Amino acid sequence: MKGRTLKEYIAEQMKDPEFKKAWDDLDPEFQVLKAMIKAREKTGVSQAELARRVGTRQSVISRLERGGFSKATLETIKKVADALDMTVEIKLRHKRA
Repeated sequence: MKGRTLKEYIAEQMKDPEFKKAWDDLDPEFQVLKAMIKAREKTGVSQAELARRVGTRQSVISRLERGGFSKATLETIKKVADALDMTVEIKLRHKRA
């Protein structure tokens, strides 16, 4: 029996309406985490260097990027942005139908 990839597993789970709703509800958090990781990598800053700039430990940045802090505060996000010489931009959009 062939194993499934994570992508295949998620596609299968998305058929369950409760799973899909829970997944979609987390999308804003995923988008913020992806944006923070992309910004850090684009600027060539390591997790350790970002942690030094923010005033925390590398393990905290690692957990943050993995989603270990399910609800990162806006203050934390602003600290990360500032440490990367960036600003935070928040947009509100109509929900997709």
